[in-house]
Amino acid sequence: MTQARRAAVVGTPIAHSLSPAIHNAGYAAAGLTGWSYTRIECDAAGLPGLVAGLAPEWAGLSVTMPGKEAALTVAAEVSPVAAAVGAANTLVHRPDGTWYADNTDVVGMVEVLTAAGVSPGATVTVLGAGGTARAAVAAAARLAAKSVTVLARRPEAVAELRPVAGALGVPMAAAPWAEAAAHLDADVVVSTLPKGAADPFADLAAWRPGTVCFDALYDPWPTPLAASAQVAGCPVVSGLDLLLAQAVGQFEHFTGVSAPVEAMRAALAAAR
Repeated sequence: MTQARRAAVVGTPIAHSLSPAIHNAGYAAAGLTGWSYTRIECDAAGLPGLVAGLAPEWAGLSVTMPGKEAALTVAAEVSPVAAAVGAANTLVHRPDGTWYADNTDVVGMVEVLTAAGVSPGATVTVLGAGGTARAAVAAAARLAAKSVTVLARRPEAVAELRPVAGALGVPMAAAPWAEAAAHLDADVVVSTLPKGAADPFADLAAWRPGTVCFDALYDPWPTPLAASAQVAGCPVVSGLDLLLAQAVGQFEHFTGVSAPVEAMRAALAAAR
């Protein structure tokens, strides 16, 4: 009999998550019978109690908002990138019963931006200063970005990113939110803003054809910002691209086998 193994995506709200479709398709394609992946509604305050109560058959958790910072507190070991970013999207249940925290968002961003043509020495503009923005700054560091400019409506949130950039060794500057449109001429523009927040920039952006636009949203798609970049001939990366890339890293953490990426990609496309 195949031993049952379990995993889940944890956060709130969580009913919309497409992660179960991706991971369950991966299990099926990899021949991992007995594996299942579900959703769990849980806020940051409830995460420690949830993790403490999970049985040995649990292989891991995908952690989404708002629990990415709390995920660090339940782990016996934290990867260097998760520690530098100050957030984890992946909790791996180890054989000794302890938990390991990692951040596959960073690797996922590096993969999708590299595939879009981003090369070392790029200038990067990040819209927003939350957890996804932290991953974007870390990805910029791994891509050897020349500079990173962060814009957010709350200056204090930008200030909280400075230690992250310093720890990662990437030059970071802040610009006023009112001047955001003027900074959309960077080599890479990453929007980590919630739905609708970047829409006004769609009509204000003077896109350069070589600029890579990465909007971390995927519902609705394309966003007005992404659509304006597409019209200008810019390479565009979506939140769906990142969702798949970060899920591949989690799948391999949880299962210990190579992810069947094409099967997972097809399942994501069908689930949209």
